[in-house]
Amino acid sequence: MSASVGDMLTRRAGETPDAPFLLAPEGTALSYAQVAARADALAGWLAAQDIKPGDSVAWAMPNSPQSALCILGILRGGYLATAINLVAGRDIIAYVLDHSDARLVFVTDETEPLLREALAQSGSQARVVNANACPALDAEPVSPEEGSASNAGQRVGAETDALLMYTSGTTGRPKGVTLTHRALLAGGENPAAAHALTPKDRALCTLPLYHINGLCVTIMGPLVSGGSVVLPPKFSVQRFWPLIREHGATWFSVVPTQISYLLHDETPFEPIPSLRFGRSASAPLSPDVQTAFETRFGVPIIETMGLTETAAQILSNPLPPGTRKVGSPGVAVGNEVMIADKAQVECTRGTEGEVLVRGPNVMRCYRNNPDATAEALTPDGWLRTGDLGRMDADGYVTITGRLKELIIKGGENIAPREVDEALYTHPDVIEAAAFACPCDRYGQRIEAGVMLTDGSQATEDVLIAVCVERIGKFKAPDRVHVFPELPKGPSGKIQRIKLAALVLEG
Repeated sequence: MSASVGDMLTRRAGETPDAPFLLAPEGTALSYAQVAARADALAGWLAAQDIKPGDSVAWAMPNSPQSALCILGILRGGYLATAINLVAGRDIIAYVLDHSDARLVFVTDETEPLLREALAQSGSQARVVNANACPALDAEPVSPEEGSASNAGQRVGAETDALLMYTSGTTGRPKGVTLTHRALLAGGENPAAAHALTPKDRALCTLPLYHINGLCVTIMGPLVSGGSVVLPPKFSVQRFWPLIREHGATWFSVVPTQISYLLHDETPFEPIPSLRFGRSASAPLSPDVQTAFETRFGVPIIETMGLTETAAQILSNPLPPGTRKVGSPGVAVGNEVMIADKAQVECTRGTEGEVLVRGPNVMRCYRNNPDATAEALTPDGWLRTGDLGRMDADGYVTITGRLKELIIKGGENIAPREVDEALYTHPDVIEAAAFACPCDRYGQRIEAGVMLTDGSQATEDVLIAVCVERIGKFKAPDRVHVFPELPKGPSGKIQRIKLAALVLEG
């Protein structure tokens, strides 16, 4: 096993230098040798900018071969690749730039205005570099000898911190998940093992690379298996099947929301001979939706489960003809999974408890948050996921609920408090609480209840607009309900579950 992501890239470039790795939708392909040369060039360029190994270097870019190159170059040089979620909203992006101590952030023409707004709001001194103006990220393919080789990768070991990716928690502020090179490689090896990936396989990347599924499953998975990946800028229902057909893709990884969009699209579909399977992750997949999708398209969907804290996949159903249990994300692959009671003692099969994970893919820590790290990681290395579930006699896990109050919309974790705090910025809001409601398209949608000052003229549209400005459209509530008072428990804490029940009951 290679010690670092850079080592793995060097190995692939040595073994199969001309094999394609990163493909643009229009057909431009970069070979493993070209990608390795360009990653070396970027590592050397960053060193020349006085960026030190271990420093945070962020990227805020839509998907493309260039953005994947950017990430691989940062990793190759031993820097901390810091993901900027482009739909997080200006406030959260400003927080991430501050909290990560980012020295430099790569942008594109499309994302530069948002990043400059966030920087103006933050205290960060990060330098903004447009990737199109960086000579080491030139869009044109290069031969290996053109890369300005850097020795930085030789300093990088398996336990070197590699990725900093922020995930929402119940406290409202996102937590910075720190993953080592060992974890990132394991994050690629686990889906490669579960799905029997080979150098002949080609993925269609439908999820942003600032999403752990997009990065570890559809970039690291092909890297460790010697395959390739097509990188359109974003998911498109209209282009999804044509891209798979045009590029001979053999698999894809999506979230249930995307499955729903594809299922509801009425465009006629013809079978695609190259396509082996699709995988679903990041949120529970409705059994009815899975069955309907497979019936219509004839493509088996492999339900899986993963977390940012575990470099994506922890559970997976087997490929056909193995037993796929609809409604379950499967069995442990490449790590251990245990259902445990409140004392972190393993439960008997069939008993509900918390889902715990242990393995090389588990995060090292939450950045600058020792309390949250201690709460999440047990002394013997188990990660507490906050999910409730049961394990059957065959080792298949069924998720039954959550210990935490996260809202999972389209595979993205959203802390209710983020929405609360955005609502509280309106001067008429006295009390605010966001909660999840069932949604056929996203799995869950966001709604909120508020108590307003007497005589307030604030409308639902105004309050939603406040949230859109503060935290972005994706995290803004779909509905805001006005109550004379929000339900509370004995301690005075607002009861989100009771509030959601009140709304659902009408």
